[in-house]
Amino acid sequence: MISGLRTRLVLAFLLVAAVGCGTTAALTYREARNALLEQAQDTAVSSFRDQVEGFHLNLPPNTEQMQGMARSLARQGKPRNWWVYVEYGSVRLSSGTNPTSTVITPELRRRARGTPHGSFQRVVKNGEPYLTMAMPVVFKTAQTGTGGQTRRPAGLTFYAVMRLTDEQVNVDAMVVAARDGALPALAVALVPALLAARSVLRPVRDLRQAARSLGRGRLDTRIPVKGGGELSELARTFNESTAALERSVDELQRAEARARRFASDVSHELRTPLAGMLAVTELLDEDAAGLDPDTAAAVRLISSETDKLAVLVEDLMEISRFDARAAELNTDEVDAAETIRRTLQSRHWTDPERIVLDLPDGIRARLDPRRFDVVVANLVGNALRHGRPPVTVALRTETRPPGPAEAAEGPADGTPDAPGGGVTHWLVTEVADRGPGIPADVLPHVFDRFYKADQARTRSEGSGLGLAITLENVRLHGGTVRAANGPDGGAVFVVEIPLTTSEVTA
Repeated sequence: MISGLRTRLVLAFLLVAAVGCGTTAALTYREARNALLEQAQDTAVSSFRDQVEGFHLNLPPNTEQMQGMARSLARQGKPRNWWVYVEYGSVRLSSGTNPTSTVITPELRRRARGTPHGSFQRVVKNGEPYLTMAMPVVFKTAQTGTGGQTRRPAGLTFYAVMRLTDEQVNVDAMVVAARDGALPALAVALVPALLAARSVLRPVRDLRQAARSLGRGRLDTRIPVKGGGELSELARTFNESTAALERSVDELQRAEARARRFASDVSHELRTPLAGMLAVTELLDEDAAGLDPDTAAAVRLISSETDKLAVLVEDLMEISRFDARAAELNTDEVDAAETIRRTLQSRHWTDPERIVLDLPDGIRARLDPRRFDVVVANLVGNALRHGRPPVTVALRTETRPPGPAEAAEGPADGTPDAPGGGVTHWLVTEVADRGPGIPADVLPHVFDRFYKADQARTRSEGSGLGLAITLENVRLHGGTVRAANGPDGGAVFVVEIPLTTSEVTA
């Protein structure tokens, strides 16, 4: 299959040129060939007729007379020599040694009997062209009362056979000339074909570059509109579409900004009264033991819901800071294993039957302790809530070759170094549980905000923002986080944060 618009355009142009050259050559060849053959044919037929009609015969002719007439006609061949044959009844004579010719066809004999003015036929015998002519001898008798004459056959017919070799040579020369002329014509046609293809493809190239620019997010990309053809109309339509897309995206961005600002403002406004509510519910919770059972249950429910509301408000404010690009990374060089242990101890996740640790000491990394604490706490808490213990928390470093983008761009601040041999180093934190795992259709959305795997559930135990905040915190470290299912079941979350050269060699 031919691919590429340029190639197809050039081939189409050459095909049209070839068809034009071929058609012109064929018509020219046909006309020239007919002119050559008709000229020779008309000259020979006219000459042969004049010579036959010039004889004065006494009928019936004897053999010597017919033989002499045949030889006389043969000597007067025009435009070139021919062989003459005579047929009279059963008598067959010729100017040569053979009394009959295999070139003369029954069709020519039939036509000679029915045409007093004579007839002719072009015949190819053994690949050689011949012109055969038949000229019957006729009587001219006067018509009674009309003054005209009637031509009646005398039964004597002269045939002439002439080679058309010279004419065939000329025809073959014309074929060669047409072929030799067509090939250079096609070669010359290639130049305008390339120019035409380039001219036609220029708007297509502009459109391709504009589409790439649009794909990179430059919604203000436009194509210059020139002329009034179909391609100009296409460019105009592209510009109108990109303008409409730019307006829509601007409107969506403004709406998204308004929604984020609203969430941020609401969270901020709720924070102060919520702090008071937390203080009150804490006091009520402490005195709940002295209240009657129904009142105590109500107090504990209010306290629990207030705590959840406080978590939601804090998470909303945190995610708003990420959206506003106001989140800051305050890094410090820490022992990664010790940081994880402190996170687990502060939340009392130290039961070895529920938490299994694989934390080798001595791995130094430059992290924001508060944000890394949030990452580990969200992942472990999520595993304990939705999976089954024991939850394994593992830590390790990995060395890998740089990816294509890293190799092309080279190391940058906050990205993994490629010391000695162009490899990169990563801090890998893995949290795995023994639960049922994550359904395949949920995996692509686990880091979405407020995503619910079961739409029938109206509330979850968390705020619905924990994994989204985890994702943003990891990105802030220049790393990645991904979710999957382990080979033996259970969900596995893997956090990868780049290490710099100094951290690796520390």
